[in-house]
Amino acid sequence: MGKDRLIVILGPTAVGKTALSLDLAAALGTEIISGDALLVYRGFDIGTAKPSLAERRGIRHHLIDIMKPDEPYTVTLFQQQAAACIHELNAAGKIPILAGGTGLYVQALLEGYAFNQAAGHEAFRREMAALAEREGSAALYARLQQADPQAAATIDPHNVRRVIRALETQHYGGESISRQRQADGTAGSLVYDALVIGLRRERQALYARINARVEQMFAAGLADEVRSLLARGVTPEMPAMQGIGYRETAAYLRGELTREQAVEQIQLHTRHFAKRQLTWYRRMPYIEWFDVDTLTPAQLLARVQMRVKAWLEQPLEA
Repeated sequence: MGKDRLIVILGPTAVGKTALSLDLAAALGTEIISGDALLVYRGFDIGTAKPSLAERRGIRHHLIDIMKPDEPYTVTLFQQQAAACIHELNAAGKIPILAGGTGLYVQALLEGYAFNQAAGHEAFRREMAALAEREGSAALYARLQQADPQAAATIDPHNVRRVIRALETQHYGGESISRQRQADGTAGSLVYDALVIGLRRERQALYARINARVEQMFAAGLADEVRSLLARGVTPEMPAMQGIGYRETAAYLRGELTREQAVEQIQLHTRHFAKRQLTWYRRMPYIEWFDVDTLTPAQLLARVQMRVKAWLEQPLEA
């Protein structure tokens, strides 16, 4: 039996993945699977740049708005849910488009990572949380960089919960979370017949788009969104509130930052996140990169469609 087929569109945040995935899905008559770890949370829309119902143009999206803010979302859960979607759509005669920028999630899915299921170790977690409280999140992140630099490259240094989880897995699991793969696979081998398209822009152009996007988020009501979430009982400690944009805006609403400081911090943290994404993608040699600085959306779509056509004409992988 042949492998399920899949088109992947990835790249750093704000590069233009959503627009291309929508254009391509419309052209191919298919559906989109989100590969973003934050789009799963209901009510977290503006700060995650979640496409609105109008922007989705009637194209069905999977793995969006499926979790409550207090529910942790893991890479293993993503693997299971995405794999089920991919198989179901292939069985229906559609080749889905996986769109997203969470590098670990996408690579784990494509290469069939087999993560050990390290049990929770409350004493260790409390010890690490106390370290973060005592010495700051930077000290905690430095410990992860020393213990597992590859895993650290995928994690926001300010996301204390995820840093602690990575340290816990590394400490008790015996193997680094960034090195576990399917038992019969090798690094870089894919468990899908996948066309993996990467979008990239010149760094300053990408940073300008990031800065503009953050300004647009505040203009669109990010502060009101966070205020509403807090009023409904969402706390800053919940998993969904650890995302870039939300914790800084919550600090602004508590009076710890001015609006201008919150915007600047979100812009800075997002730029750093984009750098970490690109670092991660360099370990995925099967990505076919498209430089999009000088292309209009129509030109980019046409080029990608040509590549998809050539790929579809190839024999199915066994």
